[in-house]
Amino acid sequence: MKIDTRAIPAFVKKPDAAIRAILLFGPDAGLVRERAEIIGKTVVPDLSDPFRVADLGPEAFKDDPARLADEAAAISMMGGRRLVRVRGAGAETVAAAKNFLDDAKGDGLVIIEAGDLESKSALRKLFESAAVKNGAAIACYRDEGASLGKTIAESLAAEGVKASSDAVEWLAGRLGTDRAITRSEIGKLALYAGKGGTISLDDARALIGDSADIDLDDLSRATALGDMASLDRAFAKLEGEGGSPIMILRALGRHFLRLQLAAGHMSHGLDSEAAMGKLFPPVFWKEKEPFKSQLNRWPLPRIQIALERLLEAEIQCKSSGAIPADLIAQRCLLALAQMAAQGARR
Repeated sequence: MKIDTRAIPAFVKKPDAAIRAILLFGPDAGLVRERAEIIGKTVVPDLSDPFRVADLGPEAFKDDPARLADEAAAISMMGGRRLVRVRGAGAETVAAAKNFLDDAKGDGLVIIEAGDLESKSALRKLFESAAVKNGAAIACYRDEGASLGKTIAESLAAEGVKASSDAVEWLAGRLGTDRAITRSEIGKLALYAGKGGTISLDDARALIGDSADIDLDDLSRATALGDMASLDRAFAKLEGEGGSPIMILRALGRHFLRLQLAAGHMSHGLDSEAAMGKLFPPVFWKEKEPFKSQLNRWPLPRIQIALERLLEAEIQCKSSGAIPADLIAQRCLLALAQMAAQGARR
């Protein structure tokens, strides 16, 4: 059966006793792992216990589909329920999972961890079937939007730390792709602030993530605003830190795609503020005025030209041996900055 999104937190903390096997899947590998460990500890407090925990890969069932059922039914030498964890599961696990669900002996619990399974996946269909009463499927999707901000604030609160609203907003724009990474970065903030402390926006910017992300933001803003001096400084800093030309071009591409999306909303009648509100991650409050200025300089046709130039420059970087890739990227950015400057004079 499929566990409803709203019921997942309670289920993870206290799984239904009738459930004998749980499939955890989705694009957030960190969240899959986190939920597997929380559920596992409801059966075996020490997940490294070799007598009560069997940790298997999908290859274990290739020639022996019955092994999953055998492991779950095995009696521990030290007593207590058994836990069987299957990691990296896919199509090769289907037969073993079905064999176990059809005749689940013993009282062991099976946790199957998988990646982002499509809706047509046989493994996902098996566990989501309403006919399967002793199996459960839990989707693990990335936190985003308001839910990510809530996760960040609650995680910090659990460490006895507060964060300003602008710090939470900034963090929400940079975390969330993987729950494990999010938890790690929050732990870093909590250690810095100390119990009872408060994280400011400046603290978050100084401590979280790769500083190259911030440099790329600076470079993108300078290019789209036609700020040649800032563009030169940001490009030189990134180049000096080993930033690749293709990485730089792709970062600019992502920035112009955000401009394109916002400009598209404006072409359908929204003002710039409402158009920015449609973007995810949201435009950080300190960046709203610069972003509005960029929208004024870059109507949709000019954005399309910019995207084409960025793609062309990336192709040249990959194929040209005569001209250094960093020079190709720098020329492209300067050309775009000149377009932005011209847009400001229109």
